[in-house]
Amino acid sequence: MLGLIITPLIRRLALRLGCLDRPVDRSTHILPVPYLGGVAIYLTFLFTYLISSVRDPSLRGVLVAGGFIVAVGVIDDLYRLPPWGKLLGQITAALILISYGIEIEKVTHPWGGFIYFGIWSTPVTVLWVLAFTNALNLIDGLDGLAAGVAVIASITFFFVAVQTGQPPVALYLTAVVAGAGLGFLPYNFHPARIFMGDAGAMFLGFVLAAVAIAGTLKSTATIALGIPVLALGLPLMDTAYAIIRRWRNGQAFFEADRGHLHHRLMYMGLNHRETVLIMYCISGWMGISALALANLRPGPGLGVLTFAFVSLYFGAKKSGMMDVERREHFH
Repeated sequence: MLGLIITPLIRRLALRLGCLDRPVDRSTHILPVPYLGGVAIYLTFLFTYLISSVRDPSLRGVLVAGGFIVAVGVIDDLYRLPPWGKLLGQITAALILISYGIEIEKVTHPWGGFIYFGIWSTPVTVLWVLAFTNALNLIDGLDGLAAGVAVIASITFFFVAVQTGQPPVALYLTAVVAGAGLGFLPYNFHPARIFMGDAGAMFLGFVLAAVAIAGTLKSTATIALGIPVLALGLPLMDTAYAIIRRWRNGQAFFEADRGHLHHRLMYMGLNHRETVLIMYCISGWMGISALALANLRPGPGLGVLTFAFVSLYFGAKKSGMMDVERREHFH
């Protein structure tokens, strides 16, 4: 895999440039770790495209817009952009994607037909991209977590694409994301030798959002909208509860806290690897639910969708994810 070759080279470059994530109060690492892993993931994606025979305008759009969001992420990793600056960069990347024709114009109605967005296509697409991009970025709190969740989601998207007869670009994108993530994971799993940083987490979330738009949302699955939402159900749920929790705590949305699911699991006594593996299992369960949803009629499909999110809700409630922020620290 290209990622296995590119990642250690970028790690050496980050060490030479002094691009290190130094531990702070919220950190789960105790030594400085290089954090230009997002560049390695993007270069793996880019070089795979250059040596392949796939040439599609949509794919070029993902590469251009993805390159822009990686640049925004690298700047944020190095200089800490203000929240509005990062958000503006994400919106710009989404608009670049739309300019290449990757846009949510319609979704299937569970009981037949389509829901057309018309003039609302652009804002709906931007909001969709922002949700996926930030969801994966916010869950990037433990070694190997975001990369593993992205790999599981991309594998889910791949099999859904095969089942529902999606265009080749959707199959290609999902395969490349899975490959890039798997090539990066050996260096990122605990104890991590390199972090992906905001650049990597935002890029992976961004590409998965684009995959859903280019493939899943254009399929004829009865509840097409629910498939990508389920596939990335864990980070989307974690983000939703983070918004609720921070609102209840009187915090700004972009203000970091220690209330994410991985924090709560570690408060319960699980170690780093156990926590990540449990979250992989949750992501896998959501992925299996998404695969089932792609082949079910509206009634059973809504049942699967409801059951999956109700189970996530009670799991989140049990862990205390929406509670007022605790002040404990990891040992």
